[in-house]
Amino acid sequence: MQKVLIVGATSAIAEAAARLWAARGDALFLVGRNATRLETIAADLSVRGAATVGCFVMDATDTAKHAAMLEAAASALGGLDVALIAHGTLPDQKACEASVALTLQEMDNNGLSVVALATLLGAKMEAQGHGALAVIGSVAGDRGRQSNYVYGAAKGMVGLFLQGLRNRLSKKGVQVLTIKPGFVDTPMTASFKKGALWAQPGDIACGILRAIEQRKDVVYLPGFWRLIMLLIRHIPERVFKRLSL
Repeated sequence: MQKVLIVGATSAIAEAAARLWAARGDALFLVGRNATRLETIAADLSVRGAATVGCFVMDATDTAKHAAMLEAAASALGGLDVALIAHGTLPDQKACEASVALTLQEMDNNGLSVVALATLLGAKMEAQGHGALAVIGSVAGDRGRQSNYVYGAAKGMVGLFLQGLRNRLSKKGVQVLTIKPGFVDTPMTASFKKGALWAQPGDIACGILRAIEQRKDVVYLPGFWRLIMLLIRHIPERVFKRLSL
Protein backbone atom coordinates (compact mmCIF):
# COMPACT_ATOMS: atom_id res chain seq x y z
CA MET A 1 0.00 0.00 0.00
CA GLN A 2 1.32 3.41 -1.01
CA LYS A 3 0.74 6.62 0.93
CA VAL A 4 -0.12 9.33 -1.59
CA LEU A 5 -0.51 13.10 -1.23
CA ILE A 6 -2.32 14.95 -4.04
CA VAL A 7 -2.24 18.76 -4.16
CA GLY A 8 -4.83 20.17 -6.55
CA ALA A 9 -6.90 17.03 -6.06
CA THR A 10 -10.06 18.47 -7.62
CA SER A 11 -8.44 18.89 -11.04
CA ALA A 12 -9.53 16.41 -13.71
CA ILE A 13 -6.13 14.74 -14.13
CA ALA A 14 -5.53 14.51 -10.38
CA GLU A 15 -8.96 13.00 -9.75
CA ALA A 16 -8.38 10.41 -12.49
CA ALA A 17 -5.02 9.50 -10.96
CA ALA A 18 -6.58 9.28 -7.49
CA ARG A 19 -9.14 6.79 -8.79
CA LEU A 20 -6.34 4.56 -10.06
CA TRP A 21 -4.54 4.68 -6.73
CA ALA A 22 -7.80 4.03 -4.88
CA ALA A 23 -8.48 0.94 -6.99
CA ARG A 24 -5.10 -0.38 -5.85
CA GLY A 25 -6.03 0.09 -2.21
CA ASP A 26 -3.63 2.95 -1.54
CA ALA A 27 -4.04 5.57 1.20
CA LEU A 28 -4.76 9.08 -0.10
CA PHE A 29 -4.62 12.63 1.23
CA LEU A 30 -6.36 15.25 -0.90
CA VAL A 31 -5.61 18.97 -0.92
CA GLY A 32 -7.70 21.60 -2.70
CA ARG A 33 -9.55 24.89 -2.35
CA ASN A 34 -13.13 23.59 -2.60
CA ALA A 35 -14.16 21.74 0.56
CA THR A 36 -17.39 20.39 -0.94
CA ARG A 37 -15.65 18.98 -4.02
CA LEU A 38 -12.94 17.42 -1.85
CA GLU A 39 -15.52 15.67 0.31
CA THR A 40 -17.39 14.38 -2.75
CA ILE A 41 -14.21 13.05 -4.33
CA ALA A 42 -13.07 11.52 -1.03
CA ALA A 43 -16.34 9.63 -0.65
CA ASP A 44 -16.07 8.32 -4.20
CA LEU A 45 -12.47 7.18 -3.66
CA SER A 46 -13.43 5.32 -0.49
CA VAL A 47 -16.04 3.39 -2.44
CA ARG A 48 -13.47 2.64 -5.13
CA GLY A 49 -11.19 0.92 -2.60
CA ALA A 50 -8.86 3.49 -1.08
CA ALA A 51 -7.45 2.33 2.27
CA THR A 52 -8.03 5.77 3.79
CA VAL A 53 -8.83 9.23 2.38
CA GLY A 54 -7.98 12.43 4.20
CA CYS A 55 -8.67 16.02 3.11
CA PHE A 56 -7.13 19.44 3.70
CA VAL A 57 -8.64 22.68 2.41
CA MET A 58 -5.95 25.06 1.16
CA ASP A 59 -5.21 27.46 -1.66
CA ALA A 60 -1.83 26.32 -2.96
CA THR A 61 -0.66 29.93 -3.29
CA ASP A 62 -1.01 30.32 0.51
CA THR A 63 2.55 29.25 1.21
CA ALA A 64 2.15 29.97 4.93
CA LYS A 65 -0.08 26.88 5.15
CA HIS A 66 2.21 24.50 3.24
CA ALA A 67 4.15 23.19 6.25
CA ALA A 68 1.00 22.56 8.29
CA MET A 69 -0.59 20.76 5.34
CA LEU A 70 2.42 18.46 4.92
CA GLU A 71 2.45 17.71 8.62
CA ALA A 72 -1.26 16.84 8.50
CA ALA A 73 -0.75 14.63 5.46
CA ALA A 74 2.16 12.71 6.96
CA SER A 75 0.22 12.25 10.20
CA ALA A 76 -2.98 11.07 8.49
CA LEU A 77 -1.16 8.72 6.13
CA GLY A 78 1.44 7.49 8.58
CA GLY A 79 4.23 8.57 6.21
CA LEU A 80 4.58 9.64 2.60
CA ASP A 81 5.59 7.62 -0.46
CA VAL A 82 4.25 9.67 -3.38
CA ALA A 83 3.31 13.32 -3.81
CA LEU A 84 1.55 14.63 -6.91
CA ILE A 85 1.43 18.40 -7.41
CA ALA A 86 -1.39 19.01 -9.86
CA HIS A 87 -2.83 22.46 -9.18
CA GLY A 88 -2.77 25.28 -11.70
CA THR A 89 -4.77 27.72 -13.80
CA LEU A 90 -4.90 28.54 -17.49
CA PRO A 91 -4.39 32.32 -17.84
CA ASP A 92 -5.99 34.64 -20.34
CA GLN A 93 -2.84 35.69 -22.19
CA LYS A 94 -4.33 38.94 -23.53
CA ALA A 95 -5.58 39.94 -20.10
CA CYS A 96 -2.15 39.25 -18.64
CA GLU A 97 -0.51 41.43 -21.29
CA ALA A 98 -2.65 44.34 -20.01
CA SER A 99 -2.08 43.71 -16.30
CA VAL A 100 1.11 43.31 -14.32
CA ALA A 101 -0.92 42.22 -11.29
CA LEU A 102 -2.67 39.43 -13.21
CA THR A 103 0.58 38.29 -14.80
CA LEU A 104 2.25 37.97 -11.39
CA GLN A 105 -0.82 36.22 -9.97
CA GLU A 106 -0.68 33.61 -12.73
CA MET A 107 3.06 33.18 -12.26
CA ASP A 108 2.32 32.50 -8.58
CA ASN A 109 -0.52 30.06 -9.34
CA ASN A 110 1.45 28.04 -11.88
CA GLY A 111 5.03 28.62 -10.86
CA LEU A 112 6.04 30.01 -7.47
CA SER A 113 3.50 28.03 -5.43
CA VAL A 114 4.69 24.83 -7.10
CA VAL A 115 8.33 25.67 -6.38
CA ALA A 116 7.44 26.33 -2.73
CA LEU A 117 5.69 22.97 -2.34
CA ALA A 118 8.43 21.09 -4.18
CA THR A 119 11.04 22.65 -1.89
CA LEU A 120 9.31 21.35 1.25
CA LEU A 121 8.46 17.96 -0.24
CA GLY A 122 11.99 17.52 -1.57
CA ALA A 123 13.44 18.21 1.87
CA LYS A 124 11.02 15.80 3.54
CA MET A 125 11.73 12.98 1.09
CA GLU A 126 15.46 13.60 1.28
CA ALA A 127 15.32 13.30 5.07
CA GLN A 128 13.42 10.00 4.93
CA GLY A 129 15.62 8.63 2.13
CA HIS A 130 12.85 7.66 -0.29
CA GLY A 131 9.80 8.93 -2.12
CA ALA A 132 8.48 10.04 -5.49
CA LEU A 133 7.66 13.67 -6.19
CA ALA A 134 5.60 14.04 -9.38
CA VAL A 135 4.74 17.49 -10.71
CA ILE A 136 2.42 18.34 -13.58
CA GLY A 137 4.10 20.88 -15.83
CA SER A 138 3.26 21.38 -19.51
CA VAL A 139 4.71 21.18 -22.99
CA ALA A 140 4.07 24.96 -22.97
CA GLY A 141 7.12 25.31 -20.76
CA ASP A 142 9.45 24.06 -23.49
CA ARG A 143 9.36 27.26 -25.54
CA GLY A 144 7.78 30.69 -25.18
CA ARG A 145 4.98 31.28 -27.69
CA GLN A 146 2.99 34.47 -28.17
CA SER A 147 -0.32 32.73 -27.48
CA ASN A 148 0.52 31.61 -23.92
CA TYR A 149 3.94 32.79 -22.79
CA VAL A 150 2.82 33.78 -19.27
CA TYR A 151 1.64 30.22 -18.63
CA GLY A 152 4.63 28.82 -20.50
CA ALA A 153 7.10 30.92 -18.51
CA ALA A 154 5.65 29.66 -15.22
CA LYS A 155 5.78 26.04 -16.37
CA GLY A 156 9.28 26.55 -17.76
CA MET A 157 10.43 27.83 -14.37
CA VAL A 158 8.95 24.76 -12.70
CA GLY A 159 10.66 22.46 -15.19
CA LEU A 160 14.07 24.02 -14.64
CA PHE A 161 13.62 24.00 -10.86
CA LEU A 162 12.70 20.31 -10.90
CA GLN A 163 15.71 19.58 -13.08
CA GLY A 164 18.01 20.93 -10.38
CA LEU A 165 16.04 19.28 -7.57
CA ARG A 166 16.26 15.97 -9.42
CA ASN A 167 19.99 16.36 -9.83
CA ARG A 168 20.33 16.91 -6.09
CA LEU A 169 17.94 14.23 -4.84
CA SER A 170 18.76 11.42 -7.27
CA LYS A 171 21.63 10.48 -4.96
CA LYS A 172 19.26 10.33 -1.99
CA GLY A 173 16.86 7.71 -3.34
CA VAL A 174 14.18 10.25 -4.26
CA GLN A 175 12.49 10.35 -7.66
CA VAL A 176 11.58 13.76 -9.09
CA LEU A 177 9.26 13.41 -12.07
CA THR A 178 8.36 16.24 -14.44
CA ILE A 179 5.07 15.54 -16.24
CA LYS A 180 4.54 17.39 -19.53
CA PRO A 181 1.02 16.92 -20.89
CA GLY A 182 -0.04 18.38 -24.20
CA PHE A 183 -3.66 19.30 -24.88
CA VAL A 184 -6.01 17.65 -22.37
CA ASP A 185 -9.81 17.73 -22.51
CA THR A 186 -10.69 19.09 -19.04
CA PRO A 187 -13.09 21.71 -17.63
CA MET A 188 -10.17 24.17 -17.80
CA THR A 189 -10.05 23.78 -21.60
CA ALA A 190 -13.80 23.44 -22.18
CA SER A 191 -13.95 26.43 -24.52
CA PHE A 192 -11.19 25.15 -26.81
CA LYS A 193 -11.91 23.42 -30.10
CA LYS A 194 -10.76 19.81 -29.79
CA GLY A 195 -8.81 17.81 -32.37
CA ALA A 196 -6.65 14.74 -32.90
CA LEU A 197 -3.91 15.92 -30.54
CA TRP A 198 -6.24 16.11 -27.54
CA ALA A 199 -6.08 13.49 -24.77
CA GLN A 200 -8.46 12.49 -21.98
CA PRO A 201 -7.59 12.95 -18.27
CA GLY A 202 -7.76 9.19 -17.66
CA ASP A 203 -5.11 8.52 -20.29
CA ILE A 204 -2.82 11.13 -18.76
CA ALA A 205 -3.38 9.65 -15.30
CA CYS A 206 -2.39 6.18 -16.51
CA GLY A 207 0.78 7.66 -17.98
CA ILE A 208 1.60 9.40 -14.70
CA LEU A 209 1.30 6.24 -12.61
CA ARG A 210 3.33 4.30 -15.16
CA ALA A 211 6.09 6.93 -15.15
CA ILE A 212 6.25 6.86 -11.35
CA GLU A 213 6.48 3.08 -11.32
CA GLN A 214 9.24 3.18 -13.95
CA ARG A 215 11.06 5.92 -11.99
CA LYS A 216 11.26 8.19 -15.01
CA ASP A 217 12.66 11.71 -14.81
CA VAL A 218 10.55 13.42 -17.48
CA VAL A 219 7.49 12.15 -19.31
CA TYR A 220 5.58 13.71 -22.21
CA LEU A 221 1.92 12.66 -22.31
CA PRO A 222 0.86 11.42 -24.75
CA GLY A 223 4.34 10.37 -25.84
CA PHE A 224 4.17 11.92 -29.32
CA TRP A 225 4.54 15.35 -27.72
CA ARG A 226 8.23 14.62 -27.12
CA LEU A 227 8.84 14.67 -30.87
CA ILE A 228 6.55 17.65 -31.48
CA MET A 229 8.32 19.73 -28.86
CA LEU A 230 11.74 18.60 -30.05
CA LEU A 231 10.91 20.06 -33.45
CA ILE A 232 9.46 23.26 -31.97
CA ARG A 233 12.49 23.81 -29.73
CA HIS A 234 14.83 23.54 -32.71
CA ILE A 235 13.13 26.09 -34.96
CA PRO A 236 15.63 28.98 -35.28
CA GLU A 237 14.55 32.09 -33.40
CA ARG A 238 14.67 34.25 -36.52
CA VAL A 239 12.08 31.92 -38.06
CA PHE A 240 10.12 31.22 -34.91
CA LYS A 241 9.34 34.87 -34.17
CA ARG A 242 7.58 35.16 -37.51
CA LEU A 243 5.22 32.31 -36.74
CA SER A 244 1.81 32.76 -35.14
CA LEU A 245 1.99 30.03 -32.51
